[in-house]
Amino acid sequence: MDSFDERRRGLEAGFVADQEMMFRITARRNRLVAQWAAERMKLTPAETDAYAKAVVQADFEEASDEDVIRKLLGDLTAAGIDVEEAEVRRALDEQQVEARRQLMESR
Repeated sequence: MDSFDERRRGLEAGFVADQEMMFRITARRNRLVAQWAAERMKLTPAETDAYAKAVVQADFEEASDEDVIRKLLGDLTAAGIDVEEAEVRRALDEQQVEARRQLMESR
């Protein structure tokens, strides 16, 4: 019975570690895509930092990425930037890859 309990605890710990890593990747991705959008909106470094924090916060509104996409699209459009949803989704996907790469390198 002890080896079963040990295995279960090991699997649970692995699951928790995986979930934590996914959270970190998503937060990093949101920060990176916010920087991409801020560059297009020509924000200052201080504004970019504040905007990145706002985008990370926006991700807590819904379980999916739709809240982040909606925020980015709305902000870019309000800033007079001609952008399509597909472009924002592509940037999100590209930054997901970059966020994962950055976090794996820092291990």
